[in-house]
Amino acid sequence: MPSPFPGMDPYIETPRIWVDFHHGLAYEISASLNSQIQPRYFARMEAYQTLEIVDAGDTHKFRPDVSVSKPFSAREVAVAYETLTTTMPVDSQIVDEIPLELSRVEIRMTKTDRIITVIEILSPINKRPRHDAHADYLRKRRELLLTHVHFIEIDFLRGGERPPLETPVPPAPYYVMLSRANRRPDVQVWPIQLAHRLPSIPVPLDEPDPDASLDLSALVAAVYERGGYASQIDYTQPAPPPELSETETQWMTARLQAQYAQKEKAQ
Repeated sequence: MPSPFPGMDPYIETPRIWVDFHHGLAYEISASLNSQIQPRYFARMEAYQTLEIVDAGDTHKFRPDVSVSKPFSAREVAVAYETLTTTMPVDSQIVDEIPLELSRVEIRMTKTDRIITVIEILSPINKRPRHDAHADYLRKRRELLLTHVHFIEIDFLRGGERPPLETPVPPAPYYVMLSRANRRPDVQVWPIQLAHRLPSIPVPLDEPDPDASLDLSALVAAVYERGGYASQIDYTQPAPPPELSETETQWMTARLQAQYAQKEKAQ
């Protein structure tokens, strides 16, 4: 069963599904490119590891980015100090880190193995300020933009802090950015609304070869079907954070209701 959404499905952003989707999308991108660019080039997934912070005993529960607290009164501070100075044990938890494997796609020249284009699919930790992976990604991104390698950045996550652009772009939940090595610092940006289909984007190769292309809508649909997400996602529950706007919520509710009515009619 296809996703009820014409473009990116916000329910895929839930942590227990996202990592699988991330690898699936990298695989579909690589396969699609290899059907177009061989034998002069080849595309392959390049895995890299980082560390994700999780609660002890629950490797599926990601630590939230933001906490909300209230000011303490003098009385509360005094009680807290007395508690800390006692010898009675208290229950707590250890914050643990687990290895997290992510993937990017690289297009290389067949004969020389030279990197021509890099395609990054952002993950939550790439967009999480104060996380080591966020700083590491921004550093590698800057280094890459100083080379002669073309760069594509796919951001299918509504939350987190987006990598910087010199010129503001229209607000949207999802973005794709293309930086051609021979046109920097100018870039192309596709702002994608929740109700819109994902675009087909050009993928530059070595001059004078013409661009390859990626139909992102078809690729995401393929990942959704192969991943069996229709069976894993409960669309009766609210979409994962961040909270949708009122307009987006109304549109999504109407879309899901129409999908449910169609399913009931078919049965």
